Amino acid sequence: MTNFFAGTIMGFREGLEAFLIVAIILRFIVKIERQNLKKPVYYGIGAGLIGSLIFGGLLALLASVIQDQGQVAKLWESIASLVALILITTFIVWMIKNSKNITGKVENKVSQNLSAIGIFMVSFVVIIREGAEIAIFTFTGKYPLLAITIGIFIALALTILIFYSLVKVNIKTLFSITLLYLILQAGFLLGYGIHEGLSALKDMNILSSDHILYIKAYDLSGTLLNHKEGFIGVPLYVLFGWYSKPEWIQFIIQYLYTGIVGLYWFRKQSK
Repeated sequence: MTNFFAGTIMGFREGLEAFLIVAIILRFIVKIERQNLKKPVYYGIGAGLIGSLIFGGLLALLASVIQDQGQVAKLWESIASLVALILITTFIVWMIKNSKNITGKVENKVSQNLSAIGIFMVSFVVIIREGAEIAIFTFTGKYPLLAITIGIFIALALTILIFYSLVKVNIKTLFSITLLYLILQAGFLLGYGIHEGLSALKDMNILSSDHILYIKAYDLSGTLLNHKEGFIGVPLYVLFGWYSKPEWIQFIIQYLYTGIVGLYWFRKQSK
């Protein structure tokens, strides 16, 4: 159930970003009276979806091959999580650089590519980038496909309401909220990768269980803050990547990453 809620929120966040950017593109095309460019947008969306499904399918196939490999599976999940973190961090940096005026940035990008192939590529990149994020988070977080799908459809419904002005939403604020969530989840992904790596090293007898790296920063697993079962811990885990018994190295690196990226975002916003 924990992963279901986390998967729904993740699907909503990624879907909302992609749909809102596509909505901005379509509105701009209507504004400049270039209705003929709508089709390339739709073709780009379709191609992006197909590319995302292929990428997700490859990751799912890879996961099914290694999931019963014990120590190797844990080590692979650790490496895959850290590789995924690098990719997601590039998405975060892009959002931070462009979040102050996301509408203007998108419209400027579209205006520089006012041809069928240019509009197709802009739409394609938007969709496949978010699709890749969904596939990566699904692979590393083991989120149920149904949960992700529900989140995406909620995002689509909200985008339609915004597009037709049925609800008033400050897009900049909305992007800021989803960006904050993404930063927190990326930090959690880093912590998860470290935790799984340490677990693999212990199972492979490379490090002993009493090694200094396994010292816990705290252990709240027997309280309401348990991240898998606790009444308070579960929502904290879903929303903020909370972990109830992290090793010191996991705890320090996870929140150091979150703090550094958050500070970078704050400095960009304050300029």
